[in-house]
Amino acid sequence: MDGQHDGPQGDEFPKMISTQAEEFSRRLAAIGQSRLAAAAQAAVDGLHALIVELRPSGEEFRQAIDFLTEVGHYADARRQEWVLFADVLGVSSLIEDQNSPRPVGATPNTLAGPFYRADVPEMPLGGNISRDHKGEPLEVAGQIVALDGEAIGDATVEIWQANAEGLYENQEPDRQPEFNLRGRFRTDPQGRFRFMTVKPKGYTLPSDGPVGQLLSALGLGLERPAHIHFRVSAEGFETLTTHIFDRSDPAIGRDAIFGVKPELMAEFRALPPNGGKRKHALDLNLVLCPQRRGETETSGRR
Repeated sequence: MDGQHDGPQGDEFPKMISTQAEEFSRRLAAIGQSRLAAAAQAAVDGLHALIVELRPSGEEFRQAIDFLTEVGHYADARRQEWVLFADVLGVSSLIEDQNSPRPVGATPNTLAGPFYRADVPEMPLGGNISRDHKGEPLEVAGQIVALDGEAIGDATVEIWQANAEGLYENQEPDRQPEFNLRGRFRTDPQGRFRFMTVKPKGYTLPSDGPVGQLLSALGLGLERPAHIHFRVSAEGFETLTTHIFDRSDPAIGRDAIFGVKPELMAEFRALPPNGGKRKHALDLNLVLCPQRRGETETSGRR
């Protein structure tokens, strides 16, 4: 037992299992194999190995319990602090990558985030999704294509984004019009879509709860670079849920939830001023994957 408290040396750390973890393993083995048992075993082994390495004091252990308790207190029907915790640890992004793999050339899938709405009405191509017209105008033009480059007509393209202050419509329903900066469009026969909006601003994740306080104590940021969400669905293809990020945003290299990928960075380019107001444009292609054989529904997380 004394050797357990000397700290790991080289590659010895994975071998350092407590007697309690060994007993837990023995009890599980007596019950039989299952995916749940394997997950519980891996979690206990990892947790006990961490405790053996760090040797936390009783006070530190109570602080950890208090933190987890506070995360639970901040989770309710309007706010999910546990999801936020998973997001800032990179867990949510990792699970998304594992469950929504994309071949080379396809647009990567990302988390939809908490602000998606499925009830947005369809609009004509070229429509303006900024219903309060507050912010610098942004023209968005894109095309939906398959992996072989073939255009995908009659695809549904859903869009949602934060405003010029970094806030979504359902964050401040008393200040923004219903469905502000949200749209639903159908691509033309050439797979093209276009709409008007305003240039979004990046924002920070909630800092008033235990997760935000933990990241602040660690010296890590809660910033998200400016982006626009897209959700694209078409018959015969996997549904794509993704972000397109403003590559010039100062926070592009430190997204708090690890959503930025090189393929998702784009130029929100400046256009000549119109009536004294700065104007911008965004051009993009979104590449869908064919629906996998045996699937009855399109995939892509909401």
